[in-house]
Amino acid sequence: MQKKQVSEYIDRIQGTLTDASDKVWDFAETAFEEFRSAALFKEILEKADFQIQDKAGAIETAFAATYGQGKPVIGILAEYDALSGMSQKAHSVTREPASGDCQNGHGCGHNLLGIGSLGAALALKEYLKTTKRPGTVKLFGCPGEEGGSGKAFMAREGVFQGLDVAFCWHPMAINGVFDVSLLANYQILYKFKGLSAHAAAAPHLGRSALDAVELMNVGVQFLREHVIQEARIHYAITNTGGFSPNVVQPRGEVLYLIRAPKMYQVEEIYRRINKIAQGAAMMTETELEIDFVKACANVIPNKVLGRVLYDNLLAEKLPEYTPEEQAFAETLMKTSPKKPGSEAGMLLGHREKELAEYTRKLEGKSLCDLVIPFYDEGPDTIYPGSSDVGDVSWLAPTAQIVTASYGLATPEHSWQLVSQGRTSLGHKGLILAAKTIAAAGVDILEHPELAEKAKAELERRLGGYVYQSAIPPEVKPRAISKL
Repeated sequence: MQKKQVSEYIDRIQGTLTDASDKVWDFAETAFEEFRSAALFKEILEKADFQIQDKAGAIETAFAATYGQGKPVIGILAEYDALSGMSQKAHSVTREPASGDCQNGHGCGHNLLGIGSLGAALALKEYLKTTKRPGTVKLFGCPGEEGGSGKAFMAREGVFQGLDVAFCWHPMAINGVFDVSLLANYQILYKFKGLSAHAAAAPHLGRSALDAVELMNVGVQFLREHVIQEARIHYAITNTGGFSPNVVQPRGEVLYLIRAPKMYQVEEIYRRINKIAQGAAMMTETELEIDFVKACANVIPNKVLGRVLYDNLLAEKLPEYTPEEQAFAETLMKTSPKKPGSEAGMLLGHREKELAEYTRKLEGKSLCDLVIPFYDEGPDTIYPGSSDVGDVSWLAPTAQIVTASYGLATPEHSWQLVSQGRTSLGHKGLILAAKTIAAAGVDILEHPELAEKAKAELERRLGGYVYQSAIPPEVKPRAISKL
């Protein structure tokens, strides 16, 4: 079996893959509650003779599926969690929640991501079976990327040990190598407990937990001026103590997400925010509980593996779009505040000349029909988001691609993205990603020295640092509904 036959194999199973992706879109299960989605993956993998390690890392909806024997060991990362409150009808150009009780939606395209990775794993399995080459492919079912950092919990438990390389991808509006560094983060729930009292008759007897939350937030607002420029601090008030203004609120909770380029920088900001929370508790004479929810490391890109992915992406034929698909994307584009073509900045970042060139090439288009260039040299672009792929990238050389799975100018985490996730646009991006990752895997199997070069690059980038999970050992993964 040759590399081109791997791509042909994915074409033959395309219907199975797109059908599975649509089912995961329908399930729309949020972090650590993806029971039906995980079951679907495992059913397909078991039929393909993969050995399944269920509940990988002691997470109910995680798994590791293995085929083959010996080295190199190629890991492929799959995600399948949705976002809460993102219910939306498919293939719609207006905001229309889907019918039924489910209020969730795939606003980040993880239904496509997971099944694209599955397709690559199935193709590599077929290659190993046919050629009888030594090598192992492992597909990791990774739950809870959105707000849960499932891979970070799995990494803490040693699930990714023994990998020679790891590949992943993400649906985007453009095609290219996701050669960027993403921010590390902590997510913390601050819980204040006070005393209720009649707000008019006996306000002096009450101790307001809501006051503590608000004072904490004001303190953090002032902190923003005194942290590094690349840091991000977000919060959501998750418990305001009730709906009665004539009661001194006895409980209040606020969930913080702290991001910075390096884990030690997140830790420094976290400690300062803890002091602000403690000060708010002292000012209001309330009790404070600091509940560590999750963390994930910064992503370490790998140029060696990035080049392997890029060469294979260029070798694949890009999708062709029908007039109906173009019209659909154009209509959706009119509903977005984003400027078409601005997506190129995600990959080109500081390369101002190239960014201007490719922004210009994408202007006037509704769908991406080109590949953003990859550069073997130069500083990393820091993208101000986060991904638990970061924890894997500390343990094994890791590289990612993005493929055009929705129209240009589509906002991330939006109803427009949910709408496109169950259409031919998403399917075409899924298939391109599966083919590219599978072909890159063939290169690693046929040229194991590439994996060794990638490992040497990772060692240089780590500079002597060793991976340590930032998640305390007593902290367990929790579904959104359990916070």
